[in-house]
Amino acid sequence: MESAVSVSAGGSVLPSGSVLPAGSGVGGVAVLSVGEVQGALGIRDLSDPGQGAHALQLIVDSVRGALGAAWPYTEVWTRRDHPVVSLADNYDNLGYAAGAVTREARYTRYVSDNEVLRSHTSAMIPPALRELARSDSSDVLMICAGICYRRDSVDWQHTGTPHQLDLWRISRNVTLGEAELEDMIARLVDTVLPGQTYRTVPAVHPYTIHGRQVDVLLDDQWIEIGECGVAAPDVLRLAGLDDSWTGLAMGSGLDRLLMLRKGIHDIRLLRSPEPRVAGQMLDLSPYKPVSAMPPVRRDLSVVVGPDADVSAEVLGDKARAALGPAADAAESLEVLGETSYDDLPTAARERLQLTPGQRNVLVRLILRPVDRTLTDAEANTLRDQVYRALHEGPVLELIG
Repeated sequence: MESAVSVSAGGSVLPSGSVLPAGSGVGGVAVLSVGEVQGALGIRDLSDPGQGAHALQLIVDSVRGALGAAWPYTEVWTRRDHPVVSLADNYDNLGYAAGAVTREARYTRYVSDNEVLRSHTSAMIPPALRELARSDSSDVLMICAGICYRRDSVDWQHTGTPHQLDLWRISRNVTLGEAELEDMIARLVDTVLPGQTYRTVPAVHPYTIHGRQVDVLLDDQWIEIGECGVAAPDVLRLAGLDDSWTGLAMGSGLDRLLMLRKGIHDIRLLRSPEPRVAGQMLDLSPYKPVSAMPPVRRDLSVVVGPDADVSAEVLGDKARAALGPAADAAESLEVLGETSYDDLPTAARERLQLTPGQRNVLVRLILRPVDRTLTDAEANTLRDQVYRALHEGPVLELIG
């Protein structure tokens, strides 16, 4: 039996009752503006059949079919909730500590003081568990797929709007533990990535016990495809499920599963409008590369304050925001090095007009749209947009 639960509104419609503040803050950090939220919600969810066909949906369908066949007496619930979720369901009801760093606005996109754009599809699990507690069901597989919103680095396997797949089996008929978890991992890998070598390594998550990270071997590199564990009893109890219930919890990166399945080495290709690329995103057959566009390199020398965060995630988010509709032109953004005020030559301090405590950071931006070649003028314009977003000094060194 399969039931569709709490289908999302889709598009840019907010859940009933949501209010977007004009300028309120969370912990002193401003929340997203109305325009920023609407822009985020306007991004197509590739895992949603209602927004058009895409191979990501075939990954979800194959996993649903494999686990459904393996567990014939388990009900299948498919959820597609709205991307704006309560802060409680995104964190508190999954066992995250009140002071967890992931809650900070530099990692989480706040819509209001108590609502966020979900940072993982696990945010759909607490309401699903509460639904289960009110139902007569006793053994359920919860399938939650959708787009998520993060502040992330710019490289071949990361994006600020990844797609994820949460798979939770909750039962009071069957005691679910580590043996059942191992079986679930094997079925996922064998279904989506048949023949691939994989491993599990211990990992800690607030919503699991006996947590694992699942990695797949790509050439000579281990690539993480998801995390899982036995569902934490406290999370089940918080939702109203007593100690007769046990569960398995698994979250996987849908984008990465598809990329590994098809042999894609650039996450931007999943959304490419180029017909020769987009046409290949409708099935699970191996990807056939189209003609590669030449990369354009621009090195940026920027000034930042003493407390500025120059992590890949923060800089990547600033670059995407600065580029706006052209964000997919950025193939990678990398910090090559940074020099403190004290270590800079006097001539460099004077040229940049640095003040004590400031730093000079060298950033490499690689621009390469997947469907065309940039002119020098276009590349310089994009370079300047990123430069303005990252640079905090009084002297601007623009080239466009």
